Amino acid sequence: MLVQKDSKKLPVIGITQGDINGIGYEIILKTLCDSRIFESFTPIVYGQSKVFSYYKKNFNMEELSYTLIRDPRQAQPGRINFINHTDSELKIEPGIPTETAGKAAFDALKIAVDDLYKKNIDALVTAPVNKKSIQSDKFKYSSQLKYISSFCPEITPLMMMVWNKLRIGSVTNHVALKDVPSIINKELILNKLEVFNKTLQNDFNIQYPRIAVMGLNPHFGDGGLYGSEDIDTIVPAIKEACDKNILVFGPFSADGFFGSAAWIKYDGILCMYHDQAMIPFKTLAVDGGVNFTAGLPIIRTAPDHGTGYDIANRNIADPNSFRHAINLAIDVLRNRNSE
Repeated sequence: MLVQKDSKKLPVIGITQGDINGIGYEIILKTLCDSRIFESFTPIVYGQSKVFSYYKKNFNMEELSYTLIRDPRQAQPGRINFINHTDSELKIEPGIPTETAGKAAFDALKIAVDDLYKKNIDALVTAPVNKKSIQSDKFKYSSQLKYISSFCPEITPLMMMVWNKLRIGSVTNHVALKDVPSIINKELILNKLEVFNKTLQNDFNIQYPRIAVMGLNPHFGDGGLYGSEDIDTIVPAIKEACDKNILVFGPFSADGFFGSAAWIKYDGILCMYHDQAMIPFKTLAVDGGVNFTAGLPIIRTAPDHGTGYDIANRNIADPNSFRHAINLAIDVLRNRNSE
């Protein structure tokens, strides 16, 4: 396997296994089987090596070797390094959400996040989990993002979706649509805009980013005809952001904005709720986008898809989004280190 002469300086990227019954190990294996990746970073997989070996055999990748380590500081450049969260046997049931898989996903995530905040690894890429089966007395969060950001309670992070020059953030994420109007307020929108602006500058190296803001209601309310939130809440937040020298534009009607390809003119787009952001993003990001957690002192990315139970263990999962997630983590790390 190829290793750069200055490999000791390569970033160390942690990778969590995700749900062992989904496509997590498949996309990890398909990514790490390309020896060229070792020219860019040193990987540490947090998971269960017997599960890793099970999927290696199923996908005819038995020649792919790894080194078991107990501490990230033992990671060897030019190789797959592996940290076990348990030595116990795990029951593998591809395509089925189980309590065992949920617990394994959390156990691996917990160790990886601990290493991330201790700066034992430079960035973390998380494979998909099942948001229901991962729930337990130790994990009572709506997403991995919520868990990871819980270690910085003073910070309100921004979930960003990234594909080439398309960067979309959302004011609210995994909440019921009926609750969105009551959650959104001027202060929250302003906070998300400040985080968005800072991450575009520091993590994406855009000196003067232009941010477009979507309205909440159809046609951003048509002057109050379809709701007053756009006039009473979103417009004042935009005005205050502009007063703070953030280049913010809008609010725009999301259908016309994305339908006319107006998004190309902006460095970032702030939506009001999950599907307003995700539907256009997944329509446009045809070869796999990336989920990036903005606003935190650590770097975490993830593929833009779920566990893929319906195609688990069939060797047809596309690893492109996962590869892009790793590359984005490296790019963000490079941009932060160049400041």
